[in-house]
Amino acid sequence: MIARFKHAFEGGWTLLTKDHNFLMHLIAGGVAIVLGFACHISLLEWLFIITAIFIVWLTEALNTAIEYAVDLVTTDYHIDAKRAKDIAAFSVLLASIFALIIGAIIFLPKLF
Repeated sequence: MIARFKHAFEGGWTLLTKDHNFLMHLIAGGVAIVLGFACHISLLEWLFIITAIFIVWLTEALNTAIEYAVDLVTTDYHIDAKRAKDIAAFSVLLASIFALIIGAIIFLPKLF
């Protein structure tokens, strides 16, 4: 059964070893989880924090996949290739802003 997940695990390994941004998002997610335990957040707050973390991880993974696919299609500069990469990167930015807002709403009142 584990063999079925081989390609998924290889993709995860590629993200961890080749994408510096994904590693930074993993670390930020870990910090949020530690902060959640330290602040004794509620079950509902945990649901929001975990959702925000996974949305950021998901969009970063999709962004990386899009970058690899675009690079596979063309090595030359093409405006549409740039747009595809820029829009994918923007999706990560949106997810990160969402996570920051969720974190601020949950953690700021507990810290101050």
